[in-house]
This record gives sequence, C-alpha cells and structure tokens, in this order.
Amino acid sequence: MHVLLVASAFNSLTQRAYAELRDRGHSVAVEVVLSDASLRDAVRRYEPELIVAPMLKSAIPRDIWTAHTCLIVHPGPVGDRGPSSLDWAIHENVSRWGVTVLQANEEMDAGDVWASAACTVPPVGKSDLYRNEVSDAALTAVLLAVERFASGTYTPQAQTGASDGATAMARPYFNQRLRRIRWESDSTETVMRKLRAADSFPGVLDELLDGEWFLHGGHPEDELRGHPGELLATRAGAVCRATTDGAVWIPEMRPRRGPGEPATFKLPAAVALADRLPGLPEHPAPCDGDAARRTWADIRYREDGRAGFLSFSFPGGAMSTSHCRRLLHAYEMACSRPTSVLVLGGSRDFFSNGIHLNVIEAAADPGAESWANINAMDDLVEAVLMTTDRLVVSAVGGNAAAGGVMLALAADEVWCRAGAVLNPHYRLMGLYGSEYWTYTLPRRVGPAVADRLTRDALPVSAVAGQRIGLVDRLIECGPQDFAGEVDRLAAQLASSPTAQSRIAAKKSERDRQEAVKPLAAYREEELTRILRTFSDPDDPYHALRRAFVRKEPPARTPPHLGATGPARRAAP
Repeated sequence: MHVLLVASAFNSLTQRAYAELRDRGHSVAVEVVLSDASLRDAVRRYEPELIVAPMLKSAIPRDIWTAHTCLIVHPGPVGDRGPSSLDWAIHENVSRWGVTVLQANEEMDAGDVWASAACTVPPVGKSDLYRNEVSDAALTAVLLAVERFASGTYTPQAQTGASDGATAMARPYFNQRLRRIRWESDSTETVMRKLRAADSFPGVLDELLDGEWFLHGGHPEDELRGHPGELLATRAGAVCRATTDGAVWIPEMRPRRGPGEPATFKLPAAVALADRLPGLPEHPAPCDGDAARRTWADIRYREDGRAGFLSFSFPGGAMSTSHCRRLLHAYEMACSRPTSVLVLGGSRDFFSNGIHLNVIEAAADPGAESWANINAMDDLVEAVLMTTDRLVVSAVGGNAAAGGVMLALAADEVWCRAGAVLNPHYRLMGLYGSEYWTYTLPRRVGPAVADRLTRDALPVSAVAGQRIGLVDRLIECGPQDFAGEVDRLAAQLASSPTAQSRIAAKKSERDRQEAVKPLAAYREEELTRILRTFSDPDDPYHALRRAFVRKEPPARTPPHLGATGPARRAAP
C-alpha cells in the first residue's frame, strides 16, 4: 500500500514509522508540513491510499480529510485531547498512559478510533518517554490501524470515554505558569516532575544569576544540601541546585530569547552560564560509584563476574569533546579490569548521535571545535577497535546516528533493542564523516550496502539493521527491561566455552588487518576530507549545522524523503 506520512518534522517517531512501514512492504513518502498549500500539493503528487500523521502540530485541512482517510497519532489514551498530553501525564504522576490512532475530523483529537495501545510511564523525562514507551505503543497502534485499513472491512469506533484508567478530557496547553518551579517551597520530587514534563521542550523558564533561562533535564541528588534555590556544585558541565529537602542536577540550560535576538539553543549548564557562574566546587561522581545512590552520573562502570559494563547517557545523545575524552578515560579504566567481556552502553534511550553540534555552534571557532570533537570521537572509536584482550559488545538501547552508529560498529557484537532506529550516515549535515566508518561499515554490510546507506541517508529499523548486518542480536523487550536482558546475555557470553578462543582469533585478525591496511590509514583518509569541510567557512556544513542547532524550518521537504518502495533486502 502507498502511505503518505505527514509530520511537522522528521522526528524520531516519524522515522520509526517510516522504517517499520517499509519493513512491512509498504511504499512510503514523507511530507514535512510547512503550510496547507504544501500539504495539498504533496497529496496531489503522491496520490496516497492512506495518510498517517505520526507527529503533526497543525490541523489537516478539511478538503484533505474529507477526500482521504487521515490517521492522527495522539500520544494519549482514548478520550484524551489537547496539545500537551505527555506533559499532563507526567505532571499528574500517572503510572500508565496510552497512544491513540484516530481519524481526522472537525475537532482536534476527537475522531473515530482505528487503534490504541497502552504503555507504562516510568520516572524519566518526557523526551525519553516519547522515544521509548510511547514510541513502542505508537508503532503497535499504527501498524494495527494500517492493517485494519488495508483489510477494507474494519469500521473505526467512536470515542466513548476513558481507557486504561485515564480521565477523558480536553486538556489545555501546559504553559510556563504551570511549569514554574518555586524553589522556596517545592520538594525535590515536585521539582523533578516539573523538569521531566518539560524535557526536552520547552524547558522550565526560571530566573538565575540575573538572567532568564530554560532548564532542561533534571536528576535528584541525595547528599548535597543548601538554601533552596542556591547553586551548590558543578559536575561534568551540569549544575546542582538546592531544593527544600535535597537538590537536583540540571544538565542543560538555554537562555531566554530577547526581542529581535537570534534563536537560542541548549548547552551544558556550566557552558551556558559561562562567566555568570560563581566559583562552585566541581563535585565529580566516580564512574564506579554506588548504583543505589540517587545522584547523577553520565558515565558509570560496574562488574558482574567476568563481564564489565560501561554505561553512558548524554543529553540528546550528543557527545562533545569533553564527553568523548571522559568516556575514553573510563573505557581505558574498564580495560584494565580482569574481565573477558566489556559491554559499552546498555542504558535506555539514545546510544549516541555523534559530535555535539550545539557545543560546536557556541564555540568561538566552530571549525576548530568541530575538528577537536571529531578527533576525540576518533580516539574513542580507535580504542574500541584496538581492544584485543576481551570481547566488546555495543548495547544499543535507543536510537543512534552518524558517528554514534560507527561507535557501536567498532565493537565485536552489536546488540540492539527492537524499538531503536539507526541512521548510519552523515550526508544530511554535509559531512563525509569519520570515526573509521570507511572500515567498519563496509566490513559489516559490504561496500555496496555501505554506499547505499550513506548515500540514501534514510533511517533503518533495528529489524532491518539485523537483516543487513548492522546488528548482531535483536533484543525484544521494553525500554525498562533492556539493561537486565543485556546483563543476562553478557553473563552467558562471558561464561561461554568459546569466549577465549574468540578473543585469541580477534587478536590474530586485528594483526592481519593491520598488515593489509592499518587503521591509521583509514583515519588519515577520512580526516583529510573532513578537515577541508571544517576549515572552509563557506562549506555547506556550517550553514546546515547552524540551521539544525537553531531549529530553522526547512524551505521544503528534503527530496530524499520522497516515495520509496519497500526496504531493499540486501545481503550482508
């Protein structure tokens, strides 16, 4: 069937719907909706059998939904209506929520229901919840709705009220008045709910150090204390701020945009505050600290028998020069331990999206910072590739893109949660790419498929990734269960009778590959090309980076998102 996806942006859920519908044999096109006229033009051009809107902030015009079946994905249970569904769910501390696929009609979110699915609501940020539990429920409902539509026999059901315990009601927009943190009276749990409900957009507007800032993300702290609202310490770019009964770590901040000023963007909190930040103590968290503590650490290490686990979680999956260097230091420490298996990753949500474009954009010399960041990524990937005394596993619990995919591919095995989406390409940012991709990607999928993946620049589902060789093991589980499944499988691998022979064979193969073409040669070839990009201020990369960071709307739907047939089945 020919499906047109319409969305306000080609976001994570739209990418997943695109990839999984193609996996199931559908022809899929995407239209980024910039206006009613552009949407009407797309419908005329593609003549879709079905229109699906995974994430649409505007209403579909009447002349379209009366002529075509248009399915809207609403991130709330049946009966829930309004633009801030997940914000309200987190604010009200619900334990279960849902996703509804409904047919567009005169009233927003009030159409007949084609499918719905329930999901849990763990204590995580809204964007994490959206990319994981909500995304899983949404795809379950979307695929069922598409199947029902294709059958030609299903009649959608009118909304009759609540489901899964949710209150049936139209909820207003969740504005900053509702989000406001009252530091002098709010408990840590109240502050955390407000921060989680605003992550990653729009953030919580707050006043701090004679400025107005949007706070993004939050993690509780169980030891540091101070006067409510007081800044207490820094840690890896985050700041710690006291509450009435504890404290919270705030990883990122964004200055409020003034009249006539350019769009602002998120940065590590200490970087955003810059010279305003008083002389606070740096309060590092040991990466092998007590996991039972309620504190924030973006890098952690632990062991279970002969298996080591180096987990990391950076906001938005972006890895700055500092992130890469700290993770490399932790990786080298992990490699000094007497383990036979080292798991890299294993957390829920993003694995990695490669270099940190926001930090680069904020740098005094973005070209120089781009160069520093890509070399720090290369150092990390090289360390993984040169590890020959143990088996290394990349555990990809969430989405990965660009250099983040290549970091995962540097390991001996890639284990991927079934709901993850991979974007193994750089082209849309105008980059040739590095991170040894010219070695690792063809090694896994073959030169022809590697060329297609980087040229087409399209998302790949975890299932398709396993089929073409990007993924070795598909883990079918919910986001909250991924770490436990990885623990179990890593223990099995470490105790496997073939583990030591595989390690010995790995060392021999690395020596053989170095004799054929050293890794240093791949790195030099890649960096020679990318240095030209970073050094030329007129190169398209700089404008593309600026537009991405400042969320400038595209002039049109990117042409590579036009109609495509089913995902091609290429052998590894």
